Amino acid sequence: MTPPPAEAAIASAGLAPAASREETPLRRFVADFAESKVAVGAFVVFVLIVLCAVFAPWIAPQDPYDLAQLDILDGRMPPGTMGGAGFTYILGTDDQGRDMFSGILYGLRISLMVGAGSAFIAFIVGTALGLLAAYFGGRTDTLIMRLVDLQLSFPSILVALMILAFLGKGILNVVIAIVAVEWAYYARTVRGTALVERRREYIEAAECLALSKPRIVFRHLLPNCLPPLIVILTMQVARAIALEATLSFLGLGVPVTEPSLGLLIANGYEYMLSGRYWISFYPGIALLVTIVVINLVGDQLRDVLNPRLRK
Repeated sequence: MTPPPAEAAIASAGLAPAASREETPLRRFVADFAESKVAVGAFVVFVLIVLCAVFAPWIAPQDPYDLAQLDILDGRMPPGTMGGAGFTYILGTDDQGRDMFSGILYGLRISLMVGAGSAFIAFIVGTALGLLAAYFGGRTDTLIMRLVDLQLSFPSILVALMILAFLGKGILNVVIAIVAVEWAYYARTVRGTALVERRREYIEAAECLALSKPRIVFRHLLPNCLPPLIVILTMQVARAIALEATLSFLGLGVPVTEPSLGLLIANGYEYMLSGRYWISFYPGIALLVTIVVINLVGDQLRDVLNPRLRK
C-alpha cells in the first residue's frame, strides 16, 4: 500500500511526525510530574519560598538583626501598625521591635540552609556506607548495618539533643547533629537497592573486565540506586528543617544572632496567652507551609520514579 504523499515526503526527508517522535526521559519525567496539579502548585510555592529566602536582604523592609534599625518602642506591635521606622509592620513586631515579616524571610534562609545542607551531607555519608556494605558484604556489611540498627533504635531528637548538649549551639553543630541522626536512613535504603543491583549482569561484566572496585561501586552501581535516594533526600530535607526547628525551639539550636523559624516561634511562645499571637503564629505558618510543600513534591517524585506506584 502506497503511503500518502505528505507522509512519503516526511519519510524521505528523514523526519517523523511529532506524535511518533521518541520521548526523552526528561520530557517523560516532566509530563509524569505535571500529572499532579497539587505537586506542581507545591513546587511553585517552594520555588517562591527559596527565592524569598535568597533575596531576603532586598525584599525585607528591615534587617531585623541590625541594632541600628531597631526601636524598642515598637516592640509587640500588632499586624498592620505603622512603626517609627516609617513603614507598616504587616505581620507585627516581636518583643525587641523587630519586623516579623523581615524576621521570617531571614529565618527561612537559616532553616533552608541547615535543612538542605545537613540532608545533602547525610545523603553522601549514608549512600557511601550503604554501597560499601552491599558490595563488599561480610564483616564490612555486618559492621555498617549494626551501626545503622543502633542509630535507628534511638529517637532522632534524643540523639541530636545529646550531641548538641556536648557540642553547644551553632549552625555547624546543628548540621553535625542532624547528619549524625539522618545518615542511617540513606544507608539502609541504598544497601537494599544495591544488593539487588549487585547480582546484575553488568556488575559481573565489569568485574570480568577487571575494573577497579571504586569505579564499579560509584560509576556503575551508584547510578542505578539513585531514584529511591532522590525521593528520600527530598523527604529528609523537610524532616531536617522540622528537626532543626525543634532543636532551636528547645534552646539548643542556632544562636539568637542567626535565628531560624524555630527560634522565632520560641521567642513568642511566652506571649501566646497574653494575646500577642503573631510573634509565634506567623513563623509557625511559614514553617508549616515549607515542610508541607516539600513533602508534597517528594510524594509526587516517589510516584514518578517508582513505576509500581504509578496509577
